[in-house]
Amino acid sequence: MATLFSKIASGEIPSWKVAEDDDFYAFLDINPVAEGHTLVIPRHVEDDYIFNLDEKTYERLWAFARKVAVALKAAIPCRRVGVAVLGMEVPHTHIHLIPLQTEGDLDFKKEKLSLSEERFRSIAGSILKEYEKL
Repeated sequence: MATLFSKIASGEIPSWKVAEDDDFYAFLDINPVAEGHTLVIPRHVEDDYIFNLDEKTYERLWAFARKVAVALKAAIPCRRVGVAVLGMEVPHTHIHLIPLQTEGDLDFKKEKLSLSEERFRSIAGSILKEYEKL
C-alpha cells in the first residue's frame, strides 16, 4: 500500500517540489517549523525507518539531502540547515531539512507556521532554482 509520501512523490497528491531525481524527492513541509522546512524522501522505498534502508540507498539519500541542503541555504537566509530524522508521524523514511538561526528553531513542539499558497510557491521556486544550479 502506497504511503502519503509515495503518493506525493508520484504526483498523485500535490506538493511544493524543491528537488527531485529518479530515486529521491524533496518538497516543502506543509506544517513547517521554519520557512523552507523541507522533507527529503526515497521514491521507491516504503519502509518507515531510515536505518532499515540498504546501504546504497541510505548513502544516496544522504547525498541527495546534502545537495538539497546546499540549495536551501542559498535560497533561504540562515546560519545553518538543521537535520532531523524522526519518522513518527508518516510511515515513510524522510529527512527534515530546516533553516536555522538558532538551535531553538529545530523545535517541533513550537507552533507551526501558516504560510499562504503564494509564499509556499515562492519558497519552493527559490530552492528549486538554487538546486538546478548545482
